[in-house]
Amino acid sequence: MMATKNRKAGTSTIARNKRARFDYTIDENFEAGLSLQGWEVKSLRAGQAQLTESYVILRKGEGWLLGAHITPLTTASTHVNTDPSRTRKILLHRRELDHLRGLVERRGYTLVPLDLHWSKGKAKLALGLAKGKKQYDKRAAKKDQDWERAKSRALKNQGR
Repeated sequence: MMATKNRKAGTSTIARNKRARFDYTIDENFEAGLSLQGWEVKSLRAGQAQLTESYVILRKGEGWLLGAHITPLTTASTHVNTDPSRTRKILLHRRELDHLRGLVERRGYTLVPLDLHWSKGKAKLALGLAKGKKQYDKRAAKKDQDWERAKSRALKNQGR
C-alpha cells in the first residue's frame, strides 16, 4: 500500500528536498528517471526515502545521484546485500545531459534534487538547475515569506 495518497494527475510525492529551495534559486526544472534495484522500488512504495543531503554530479557523460538515502525494508530484501546510500544513475536524454553539462561547467550552476515522485507507475526525480543563495538573499526571502503570511492572516481576519 502506498504511504502517500495525494494523486494529482497520476503523480504522487515520495520525498521532497525542502532545503533546496531555501539554499538555492532554481532556474530550470527537469524530470529524470532513476536506475533502481527491486528492493529500492519496494522501499519507495513504502515511502522510505530521504533527499536532504543528496546532490547530483555529471561524470563521463552520465548523471549520478549521490547521498540519497533509501531505507531497505526488512521483509523485502533478505538475500540481497543492501546499501541505503549507494550512487544511483540518473536517466536523461543525451541532449539534456549535454545542455546541463554546459551550464554546470561553464556558468557555475549546480544540479539539485528537488523531489522523488511517481509518474505513470515509474519513480522519477525532479532536478533543479540552481545557483546558491547568499546569506542576505536567504534573510530577504524569509522576510518576504513572513510578510506574505502576516498579510494573508490580516486579510482573513478582516473578513470576520
